[in-house]
Amino acid sequence: MMERAESGQKLYTRMRLWEFPDQYVIEPTDGSCGSSLAVNKADGSMNLIDEVPECSSIRVPKIRIIFGVIGMLKLVAGSYLIVITDRECVGSYLGHPIYKATSLKIFPCDQCVTNSNAEQKRVETEFSGLLNIAERTSGLYFSYDSNLTLSAQRLHDLGDESKLLPLWRQAEPRFLWNNYMLEVLIDNKLDPYLLPVVQGSFQNFQAAIGKEIVDVTLIARRCTRRNGTRMWRRGADSDGYVANFVETEQIVQMNGFTSSFVQVRGSIPFLWEQVVDLTYKPKFEIVRPEEAPRVVERHFLDLRKKYGSVLAVDLVNQHGGEGRLSEKYANAMHRVISDDVRYLHFDFHKICGHVHFERLSILYDQIVDFLEKNGYLLLNEKGEKMKEQTGVVRTNCIDCLDRTNVTQSMIGRRMLEIQLRRIGVFGADETISSHTNFDESYKILWANHGDEISIQYSGTPALKGDFVRYFPWIYSSFSIEETCMHSYNFSTEDH
Repeated sequence: MMERAESGQKLYTRMRLWEFPDQYVIEPTDGSCGSSLAVNKADGSMNLIDEVPECSSIRVPKIRIIFGVIGMLKLVAGSYLIVITDRECVGSYLGHPIYKATSLKIFPCDQCVTNSNAEQKRVETEFSGLLNIAERTSGLYFSYDSNLTLSAQRLHDLGDESKLLPLWRQAEPRFLWNNYMLEVLIDNKLDPYLLPVVQGSFQNFQAAIGKEIVDVTLIARRCTRRNGTRMWRRGADSDGYVANFVETEQIVQMNGFTSSFVQVRGSIPFLWEQVVDLTYKPKFEIVRPEEAPRVVERHFLDLRKKYGSVLAVDLVNQHGGEGRLSEKYANAMHRVISDDVRYLHFDFHKICGHVHFERLSILYDQIVDFLEKNGYLLLNEKGEKMKEQTGVVRTNCIDCLDRTNVTQSMIGRRMLEIQLRRIGVFGADETISSHTNFDESYKILWANHGDEISIQYSGTPALKGDFVRYFPWIYSSFSIEETCMHSYNFSTEDH
């Protein structure tokens, strides 16, 4: 086995995969002087070798270029090597290139399956067939140089010794998509091959405001603790981990300043489900309702440890099936509410209807004190912390997709305006809407962000994506008095 890699050892960025009859050999071709990795086709065992084996007329290997090793997945009897066969550079994170995995390939190490019994062979065949879906996994992002699993604030707060550790050891396990698949490589101390991958979204644009160039990045980090898709994975488990939990970080950089603002979304945090049947809208079922207060408490305890103060914004309908979930949520929150935890219900459909998203200003007026108190991260030109974020807004609807994305984009927009004023780019009354190109790019940024999260959880883009993209009045100021003059619109269901 390989000796422990030196602290801070670089990851291999380009490799050649040789497929021999009895083994795969992964050879670094990025100018590194490291050893090649041999993977046994029979059982997936690994060892480092100094040279690639010689080829002959009998041992003619297939060769392909790869850009990273996702890891090894073990099924009933066989193991399967998963690698990145194509990538796309989508921007930079704090000065380091970020790539999207655009093509994956699975290589079986299952020759030992021939020695298995009939039942093992049947199950192995069934499960290995499902792996073809894994090759089409969307929204996988990685960096060879920077820890994409950590927000800018958590990266800044890492100790000097931690910053010298390999990226996989710095990584936040909640957001490390290939955590389980890296275990075999970790056991073999293969640090240069250990590539941390996150699932979510990475969007970026640059725009000019006057003579200043502003760089805006939006990152989504999907939690791995309660994976699953819409309808089939709802609510929380008994440990308080929720479905579709996503951390969203908005970063703005200019003139050496870096400012970051983090929000989170996640399913209503107690045990409930939606039994899929032939009806248009399957009924919601609350599971073990007596456990709801304990599960909610565990969920918010975890959020407080990681983010500080928490403001929970519940966007679901006040009536019907959604209303029953909201009522249970509100009642369970009575045990949790404190100086550090707040709960706010905002019936998105009743107040905003199908298109009146400008009425979100009503919500903003109710949470602005929390946002001002808990702030955002701000680093100066020397990388010194001038301000930090001490709390987070947690938003949910039913799927935590459409209503949540529109609401988070409104909050993100207001916070970005505050940040740009603080840095000195905006005047006191200046807004994003007053800069047409910047405004359009910003709306597209959030719409694409919402689409990518939605595809991963529901299989379709966000239903309200076009409103976020194209309607200029969504974020215009709209007073409560004006809103009350309009009749409320109702909607049956969206994401």
